Amino acid sequence: MSDYNLDLHRQAANTIRGLTMDAVQKAGEGHPGMPMGMADVAVVLWTQFLRHNPQDPTWPDRDRFVLSAGHGSMLIYSLLHLSGYDLPLEELKRFRQWDSKTPGHPENFHTIGVETTTGPLGQGITNAVGMALAERWLAARFNRPDHAIVDHYTYVIAGDGDLMEGISQEAASLAGHLGLSKLIVLYDDNRITIDGTTDIAFTEDVMARFAAYGWHTQKVNGHDPLAVKAAIESARAEGERPSIIACRTHIGYGSPNKQDTSGVHGSALGDEEIVLTKQALDWPTEPLFYIPEAARDFMKMDGRFQSEWEIVWENYLVNYPEDAKRFKQFLNGELPAHWDDILPTFEVDKSMATRASSGQVLNAIAPHVPYLLGGSADLTGSNKTDLKGEAALAKDDFSGRYIYFGVREHAMGGILNGMSLHGGIRPYGGTFLVFSDYMRGSVRLSALMGEPVIYVFTHDSIGLGTDGPTHQPVEHIMSLRAMPNMTVIRPADGAETAVAWRLALENKSGPTSLVLTRQGVPNLDRSKYAAAAGAAKGAYVLSDAPNPQVLLLATGSEVQIALEAQEKLAEKGVAARVVSMPSWELFAAQDAAYQESVLPTSVTARVSIEAGVTLGWERYLGLSGTAIGLERYGASAPHKDIFQNLGLTADTMVEAALALLG
Repeated sequence: MSDYNLDLHRQAANTIRGLTMDAVQKAGEGHPGMPMGMADVAVVLWTQFLRHNPQDPTWPDRDRFVLSAGHGSMLIYSLLHLSGYDLPLEELKRFRQWDSKTPGHPENFHTIGVETTTGPLGQGITNAVGMALAERWLAARFNRPDHAIVDHYTYVIAGDGDLMEGISQEAASLAGHLGLSKLIVLYDDNRITIDGTTDIAFTEDVMARFAAYGWHTQKVNGHDPLAVKAAIESARAEGERPSIIACRTHIGYGSPNKQDTSGVHGSALGDEEIVLTKQALDWPTEPLFYIPEAARDFMKMDGRFQSEWEIVWENYLVNYPEDAKRFKQFLNGELPAHWDDILPTFEVDKSMATRASSGQVLNAIAPHVPYLLGGSADLTGSNKTDLKGEAALAKDDFSGRYIYFGVREHAMGGILNGMSLHGGIRPYGGTFLVFSDYMRGSVRLSALMGEPVIYVFTHDSIGLGTDGPTHQPVEHIMSLRAMPNMTVIRPADGAETAVAWRLALENKSGPTSLVLTRQGVPNLDRSKYAAAAGAAKGAYVLSDAPNPQVLLLATGSEVQIALEAQEKLAEKGVAARVVSMPSWELFAAQDAAYQESVLPTSVTARVSIEAGVTLGWERYLGLSGTAIGLERYGASAPHKDIFQNLGLTADTMVEAALALLG
C-alpha cells in the first residue's frame, strides 16, 4: 500500500480545478479543460517528484517543469501559487488582465517560476529537449564521484496538439537518438482538440511512434494518482531512454455537461455549469477561488532540496576548486576581457566568404568561451559551424562540443532556446538563411523571451549562385529585421565578421542573426578604409570624400559594389561617401549625434544596395532616395551573372546617384 494521502491529493486537485474555473470565468475567456483534466497528474508530480525551491526559483540544480500545452496556463499558475512562489492569489484573480502576472499563455520573462514561454504548440516539449540536453552536457563536464552538482530531471506536460506539430516529432526523434533519459513527458491523452475529437485527424498509435524514436513508453489512467506515481517512478528508473507516459484523462473533468467535449477546451464553462461541476466534485460553490488550508499545506514546497544540494556544493568547492570556478563561469556566461588577443585577422584583398571567416572566428573564440555549444541542421560543411578537434555529442558520450541536429531546422531552434533557458550554455546553430523560414516560430520565441541564441545563417542571397531561387533568400533579411528584439548583422568582410561574433556574444538580452555569404568577398584594406570596429555601432563611414554629395549605403557582399561605385563617381567629379551598414538594430540604438555624423541630413541624395527586397530602406533613404535591390526571386546561374543581369552593379548605383543629383 502506498503512503500517498489520497484525500489530500483530491483536495489539491480540486483546488486547481476550482481556481481554473473561477479565473477563466472572471476573465471571460481562457482554456479550463486541460487544467481540470490534468490536475491529478500535476499534483502527483509536484508533491512527490519535482525538486524545486519557490524561495530561489533560479537554483541551478532544480528540476525543470515545462507546460508545453501552454493554453492551459491556469494549471501552472495554480501550482506556483499553491507551492509558495511569489504569485499571490490576487494575480490569479487578474488572469489575462493588463500587467497581471498571469497572462493568457505562460511567459518566463513575466512570471516567476515559469521556465519557458509556451503556447505555440510543440515549442515547450522541444525546449525541454534542449534543457535535458544541457543538463546532461553540464553533468558530463562537472560531476565528480560523490559530487553530482548537476543532477536533475526535465518534466513536460504536453497535449495532443503538441504531439501533432512537426517540431515535436523532430525534437523527439533527436532526444531518442541521444538517449536523454532524464526527460519525462506526461502526455495529456484526452483525445479532444478545438475542432472536436482527435479521431477526425489524429488516429496514429502515438506510443508506437515514440517507441520507434527510442523512447520508453507507458500508459496509465490519468485520474489514478497511484498509477501515475508508479509510472513516473518507472520513468525515473529508466537510465537509457527518454520517457513518455500517456495519461488517459477527461478534459473538463467533473463538468456534467462539458466533460470530454471540445466546448471546454477554450471557453469558460459559464456560471451555472461551474456550480454543477463543483457540486459534482463535492466542492464548495462559495467562496470563489476557494483554497482549503489542507490543500495549501499539501502543495507547499520548502527549500529542503536546495539545502541538500548546497551541502554537496560546499564539499565540491573544497575538493574541486578549479572545477567550481569554471562552473560559475559557465553559469555567469563570463566572456574574455581582451578580444584583440583572441580574434583572428584576415589577409587583405584575399577573397573569402564571410561564412568561412565566421568559421575561423568561431574556432578562435571557442577555447576562450568553453560553454559555447552548438551545431548545424545537416549543413556543417556549408555553415562552417564545427569546432576543430571537438567531438560531436553521441548517446554514450557527451564530452564533445558539437551537435549534429540532422535535417531538423525547427527543432534545432527550439532546442537552442531550451539550452539557453537552462543556463550554463551559450548555444548557436547554423543553417541556410532561406531555411530560417522553417524555424521562424522558434526564432521568434527566442526574441520574445530575450534568449541570447546565436543563429548562423549562411548562403545569404542570390550570391549563392546556381542552386537557384529555391535556395536564394530575397525577403529573409528584412523579415528578420522586422522581428522585435532580434539583432541582425550582415558583415562585409572577415574583419566585420570578427566584430559580429563579438557583438553576438556580448548581446545577452536577445538573439543575434549572423547573415553570411557563400561567395567570396574581398577582405578590405583597413589602412585604406575605416577600421571594422565601427561595425559595432551598426553603421559607419567606411570610405569618405570631402563634402560628399551622395551617400552610398550597403550591407554584406554589396559593400564592395558600393566602393566600386564610389570610385566611378569620383572619376565623374562626384564626391560620394560609402557607409557600411551591417546592423540596422545597432545603428538605431546609437544617439542622434552619431547617426547624423554618419548620415548627415544635409545630404539628401542617397542610394542603397542590398541583394534582397528593398522594403524598409526608405527609413534611411528618405522619400527621395533610391534603393537598389530585388523585387523578384533569383535565378539559377553563376552568382556574378545573376548580379549583372538583375542590376545589382556599381554602374546601376552610379546611374542612380547621377539621376538624384540631376
